[in-house]
Amino acid sequence: MPRKKKSRLRVTKEARRRARLGVGMPPPGRTILNKRSKPPKHKKSAAELIEGA
Repeated sequence: MPRKKKSRLRVTKEARRRARLGVGMPPPGRTILNKRSKPPKHKKSAAELIEGA
């Protein structure tokens, strides 16, 4: 049976783990959304504004 692969130390996970130990878990309603997953915002062009009026 092959040996289990040793997990690599990840700095970000360790930082979050220590923050949770010191402060506690964040409240469920205040989670921070990932900015990269939001669709980009576009202003309406002048042609679209004239058609809509």
